[in-house]
Parts: sequence; C-alpha cells; structure tokens
Amino acid sequence: MPLRRFILPVIALFVLLSVYCTNSSPKPGMEMVKDLLITQSDSLNLSLNQLDEAARGRDTTLLRKRFLETRNAFKKMEWFCEYYAPGLSREVNGPPLPEVEVEENKSTEPSGLQVIEELIYPAQPSEKENLKLEITSLRASLVRLKSTIVQTELTEAHVFDACKLEIFRITITGITGFDTPLSGSGIAEAGVSLKAVAGVLQMFGKNEALQKQIDQAVSYVGQHVDFNAFDRMTFIRVYANQISKGILKWQNELKIKPLETELALYNKAGTLFDSGIFNIKHFVNSAEAIPSPEKLAIGKALFNDPIVSGSVRTCNSCHKPELAFSDGLIKSPSLTPGESVQRNAPTLMYAGLQNAQFYDMRFSSLENQAMDVIANKDEMHGSIEEAAKRLEKDQRYYLLFQKAFPAMEKEIKPRFVMIAIASYIRSLSPFNSRLDQYMRGDNQKMNPNELKGFNLFMGKAKCATCHFMPLFNGTAGPSFSNTEGEVLGVLQDPKAKKPIIDSDEGRYNWTKMDVLKFAFKTPTLRNIALTGPYMHNGAYETLEEVMDFYNKGGAAGMGIKLDNQTLSPDPLNLSEKEIQDIIAFLKTLNDQ
Repeated sequence: MPLRRFILPVIALFVLLSVYCTNSSPKPGMEMVKDLLITQSDSLNLSLNQLDEAARGRDTTLLRKRFLETRNAFKKMEWFCEYYAPGLSREVNGPPLPEVEVEENKSTEPSGLQVIEELIYPAQPSEKENLKLEITSLRASLVRLKSTIVQTELTEAHVFDACKLEIFRITITGITGFDTPLSGSGIAEAGVSLKAVAGVLQMFGKNEALQKQIDQAVSYVGQHVDFNAFDRMTFIRVYANQISKGILKWQNELKIKPLETELALYNKAGTLFDSGIFNIKHFVNSAEAIPSPEKLAIGKALFNDPIVSGSVRTCNSCHKPELAFSDGLIKSPSLTPGESVQRNAPTLMYAGLQNAQFYDMRFSSLENQAMDVIANKDEMHGSIEEAAKRLEKDQRYYLLFQKAFPAMEKEIKPRFVMIAIASYIRSLSPFNSRLDQYMRGDNQKMNPNELKGFNLFMGKAKCATCHFMPLFNGTAGPSFSNTEGEVLGVLQDPKAKKPIIDSDEGRYNWTKMDVLKFAFKTPTLRNIALTGPYMHNGAYETLEEVMDFYNKGGAAGMGIKLDNQTLSPDPLNLSEKEIQDIIAFLKTLNDQ
C-alpha cells in the first residue's frame, strides 16, 4: 500500500476525533442543566403519549402504571417548573380544584395530573372521554413548558436556590400526599425528586458529602414507601434538613453569590425551622409599611389603648396575649348589649405571615384589617381618621409618630395608625414552640406520643395537606405567596343529633361566587391549645370535637349534601389513640 494511501485515512480519523472531542467536551454548567431539562421534557412527553395509549385500552393496571411513570417524569423537572414557571406548573400538577380569581369574579376549572388521578383511581375507572380531554390539555401545557425551558436564562445562584426550595417542597407537600391523595405515591416520588436535585447539582462538580446525604435519603425513602407508616420526622430531621443545609454550604464553598432579591424566606435559610428565616417584607404591601422598632413600639401601645376607639374598647379586649391573642369565648361581645360579633376571635399570632385576613379573607393586608375592625359597629365603632386626630393632640404619641415616620409633616395620617398596629401584629411570630426546638436539635422537647402525632398529622390524617408546615396555616411553601381557604361544612352544633351546617356562608357573603359558599380561611394551628373554642363559629369546644369532625369527613362525610366541599368526604379511620396522639402533637405548637 502506498504510504500516502495509509496516511490520509489516519489524518482524516484524527480530524474526526478532534471534532468529536471538541463537541463532546463539558459545556458550561448552565448549558448542561438546560440540556438535561430539555431531555427530561421530551421524556415527559413520551410518558404522556404512553399514558394516552394506555387510556385507550381496558387494562386498569397498565393505565395506572403509565400514570405513575408520567408523574415521575414530571417530578424530575418539578424543581424547575415550580421555581421558573409556577403558573405552568399549576396547569401540569395543580390541585384538582377550581382556581378562583376573586377580583375578576371568575373561577377556572382545574387541569393536569391531579385531575387525571381522580379519573383513573376510582374503584372502576370511567369517564374515558374526560380522561382523553385532560391528556390533550396536559400535552398543550407541556409544549409551553418546553418553550419556557428553551427561553429561560439560568444562573448558578437561581439553580442552587431552586434545588434548595425543592427539598423544602418535598417536606412541606411531597411527603404529605398533597398532590397524590388517591395514588399514595408521594413517598416514592420524593425519592425521584431527590435524585433529580442530585443530578442537577452534579453539573457543578463533585461534592461527595452532599451526594452521600442525598443517596442515603433516597435509600431511606425506597425502604419505607408505605404512606401511612412512613416516619416523616426522621426523614426531615436526619435527611432533608441536612441536604438543604448541605446545598447552602456548597453554594458558599463554590463562591456563588446569593441572590440579592429576598422573597418569603431569607436566602440564608438552611432549613424550614431555622430561627428568623421569614422575610416579613415579603408580606408587606408598601415600603412605608415595613416594620421598624419605632413603629412596633407605637403599635404595641395602641393595641392596649382605648384612644384608638374613643371608647373603652381596645384591641386587647378580644385578643389577649395569655390566650395567644384570642379571647377564649365562642364569639366576642358586641358593643350592642346582649349581642355578639359575627365570628370567633382568631389568634393574631403569625397573622403577619399570611396573604389574607379575616375568616372570609376579604382583605389581604393587616393595615386594612385594623381599619375594618376599628370601624366595625359591633367591635370598636370608631374612625381611623378620628383616632389619628386624637393621637395628634397627645404630645407623647405625636413625638413617637414623628420618630417612626420621618417623612411625616404636621399631621398624623390615618394610615400611620394602621401601619403601627400592623407592625406590632407582624412581630407576633416567635417560632419558639417545642416542635421548633426539637427540629433545631433538642431531642428532649418531644416524647414518643407527640412524635407519633406529628407523623399522623403529616400523613394518615392528612392535616398537613391544608395546614402547611412550618406555619401550619393555609399559606403553602416554599413560595408562601398564596393563602388558601377551604369548604368544610362546619356544623352549627357538633353535639346535635341531626347535623346542620352553620348558616354563615363565609367568603360567599362578599364574593357571591357559588364555589366559595361556606369557604373560610385555613388558620394557623400554632398555639391551638390556647385558642379554643374552635372554628369560625366557636361551636367546637374541644380539639377532640374538631378531630371527630375531620375523622368523619366533614359535613359531606356525615351525609350532608355539599357539592363544593374541598375536604375529602372519606373517613380518615383514625383510632381514638391516634386522635389523642395528634392532639398531643398539636400541643407542642404552643410557643414557650
């Protein structure tokens, strides 16, 4: 063979190898993450196609298998979807309840995986036409999702933040069955989400300690997939908390500058139970209303001063500190002798960390809440304008307002009074309960029965699917951007032989939207042992009565027709011992 004929192929091969090696060399981390997401998006579409094919047949086992595969495909991308495209994420995996836009007086029918779950997990799957429509709708959402991935500019700080928040999401909703109420696949899916986070973090290099933590968590989940038996406390304390702290630590080691924008949680948050992790500014409607020590001091004084109402009534009259800022009454006395106000006085503790005020959620801000209470003819029957004038004549208060509001001219504006009171209420979030202390490492703060109660609360009893940890109210993390209400069918008298729904129609009274008839805000359960009697009407004297109501499935579970009830009508089948364990846990939520 002539030497030229031998050398030319060798040179060509060398050139090809050079091109190949150049093209296959590691890409910058963010490009690798985006490529991974695009691949996962294609896999999700493929899984949906297989689900669609199974939906055309009669094999229920195969249909459910394909459904779970589709859910797993989504869970691999959940960290991105929830962080970068929350609206689309709701389309793909939002609650199977109408999305209500009160301001626009409209509700949008739900769609996505949770709606599909309801169509294929009855005893005998039916409604194939509806299932086909839902799959078609989901496919359209996935097209938009892929487009979002392609167009999104990823940054290292955002990706690390999204991964950490995904660990929080797993502990808040994933392991509670929030988005898997019928399939019971939430525990197994937690393992999928953890692996997905590990895969993304590997794009930044090797971190053997963090990878080991995630591997151990995945192994633990894989060995304990039974939903009711899963030890959520062990998972959170031993695994999830260590992983989220590890992610934050590695970000610091890599010198990836934290995000400058602080949302509901401070970026320094390593776990959901770190002290002082909530950014109160996120829950404030204006820069002027951001709390300060000076505003707080005025608010605390006004809270206890009848100068606000111009009568003997103060905020303290119905919100007593020793009762976690409730009053221990069924309903507070009205200013009209012999009458009561419309509803039970709720605790004000942690009220600053929610996005809706009053049981009927008619206001979003604490400032408007303060104004409404002062003006209410049954509560204070005063005027915020007149209160401001009275305070202006008081030299002590005038000087305090000047110091708290440097831009103040001569007048104490009514809004300054509202802001001051709201600032004080926003300070009532100590996060110092025995549960908080146990989560931070003090092993002596909870006993075995309380720990069983926590696991029941987060699992079998399904309490945590409405009372989201760590606030234990209707404000779901990790975004904490929306506060939810529920339709339970609260009874007029839980002791009555014939159950009758309380006549108060809640949010419907001011929205006139049928879907919100008998809907009320989901309040915090922190300090619940101090705030009885319970429910918006104060008709439930004890926590045992409340638990019995939930155990039976609310009004619908008791045979009352209530088509828009959002609480599952299915009985929880909790034993008396399990109920007592849950109540024991609830008492650990009292602030010390």
